[in-house]
Amino acid sequence: MKNVLYICLVLLALLAWRDWNSRDIEYAPGVLVPERPIQKVTKDASPVMLNGFSLNRRAEFSLRARVLSSEKYWFGDESELSPVDLALGWGVMSDQQVLDRINITQATRWYFTRYDLPAPIPDREIINNSSNMHIIPADKRVKEKVTNLRRGNIVLLKGYLVDVDAPSGFMWRTSLRRDDTGNGSCEIFYLTDVYVEDL
Repeated sequence: MKNVLYICLVLLALLAWRDWNSRDIEYAPGVLVPERPIQKVTKDASPVMLNGFSLNRRAEFSLRARVLSSEKYWFGDESELSPVDLALGWGVMSDQQVLDRINITQATRWYFTRYDLPAPIPDREIINNSSNMHIIPADKRVKEKVTNLRRGNIVLLKGYLVDVDAPSGFMWRTSLRRDDTGNGSCEIFYLTDVYVEDL
């Protein structure tokens, strides 16, 4: 009986530790990430072959951002290639005071915001200062880091925006703009470097 109790206590401690380490990170009010994403014409347009997919580099891309949400995927043609989507925010969408009034969710490769009226900021500011990005990790190290990010982490991400093709006929096209919405507005981000900041 004592062994069962001991095992239960250890399991409860492990669950509590896991929940504590995955909790949302909150900050004092104020913009944490004032800079916008940086997109440049790529100097290396050669395709990258990864897991049977061809990644065609469209632009060099980097950004410092706040993680608004993270959603993992296991099903679909693209899930092996892109196991996680990140909803990322900068500018006003990195401000705790604004985010406290917006409910952010992700599902089926989309990013959704809901809020009670009056809106904390205009919809156009939400669109221009946040994005849902389909993340393609360049290697296991990057995959481990990016799939373990927490809501609220401040991150610096570097890599390329890419279009994806496969012999099966599957294709995926990246957005090259930060102000678009709807189908095709997500960035497909071939991620080569991940840095997590401690504020």
